[in-house]
Amino acid sequence: MVNRFILNETSYHGAGAINNIAGEVKARGFNKAFICSDPDLIKFGVTQKVLKVLEDNSLDYELYSNIKPNPTIENVQAGVSAYNNSKADYIIAIGGGSSMDTAKAIGIIITNPEFNDVRSLEGVAPTKHPSVPIIAVPTTAGTAAEVTINYVITDVENNRKMVCVDPHDIPVVAIIDPEMMESMPKGLTAATGMDALTHAIEGYITKGAWELSDMFHLKAIEIISRSLRDAVNNTAEGREGMALGQYVAGMGFSNVGLGIVHSMAHPLGALYDTPHGIANAIILPAVMEYNAEATGDKYKYIAQAMGVKNTDSMTIEEYRKAAITAVKKLSQDVGIPSTLKDIVKREDIPFLAQSAYDDACRPGNPKETSVADITALYESLL
Repeated sequence: MVNRFILNETSYHGAGAINNIAGEVKARGFNKAFICSDPDLIKFGVTQKVLKVLEDNSLDYELYSNIKPNPTIENVQAGVSAYNNSKADYIIAIGGGSSMDTAKAIGIIITNPEFNDVRSLEGVAPTKHPSVPIIAVPTTAGTAAEVTINYVITDVENNRKMVCVDPHDIPVVAIIDPEMMESMPKGLTAATGMDALTHAIEGYITKGAWELSDMFHLKAIEIISRSLRDAVNNTAEGREGMALGQYVAGMGFSNVGLGIVHSMAHPLGALYDTPHGIANAIILPAVMEYNAEATGDKYKYIAQAMGVKNTDSMTIEEYRKAAITAVKKLSQDVGIPSTLKDIVKREDIPFLAQSAYDDACRPGNPKETSVADITALYESLL
């Protein structure tokens, strides 16, 4: 069996990393940036940190901010039009998954205009050309979109999220600067952090997992577990740990896939605009329980990575329970709700379950599942 691994050409890590943008732009001969960033980041001066680097180095740019928290087909198509009018030759994505996902879709369509409808990008689209070059600057520690070949766009008309997987969309440069994440409020830090943990755990147990991806995922679980509580309290060490941990998780899951936690979270975002990290965090323990029988001894190593002691003396049932308990405790400690009762309407569950089953992440789940199984999981969380 042959396994493929795709990562950024270049990445920079650590406080002040954004100052390397100018050197990369000049070395690559880029002329004008099309900057994708959401309105709140612009309003609160976060985007300005990168703009200042460009301005201080006399580098031209145009700003695009028609981006929603769950970016839509309209956001992408408007962005494609704006890019074409801008005369830019590369993209800088500044923000969380929404800004980076929008940038990826725009960049792919510019070089593959036959996919301008956006819907045809769902799944593994047969694009022929690499995206417009993207420099990705995350402002949240969760999605790892800066290092993945995935992006998600919301189809508002059909109340669904489209998962797009394309090796052509990975940013050429990732700038992982924890100082860009300092303004995140506690709730967003917690949600995005639990998203990162979900990436690491699902990536570790997914059907496509193998030794190389396992190495990244276990390290990510360890870093995230020791850093998230401190990041929520806005310590420099916590922020730096989460910036690295979420990136390491992305290095893994981008190349091997995820599972039904994400499949079940995606329709919640599409139908209720539920923050993705919150949905993942609530669903993760229930799905871990559901998947346990199909994971061999992997929960033992998840528990160890999360700081659980004496796992070597535990039975299979004990260390599986210990891993799930550790996830629940971390989620509780950072203020995540434990149920979907304030989010999901019971009458919507048939639609949600079918949407989750149809989701591109579902085939990677370690245990074969059905619409009935997913229905029962949603109901168990009400």
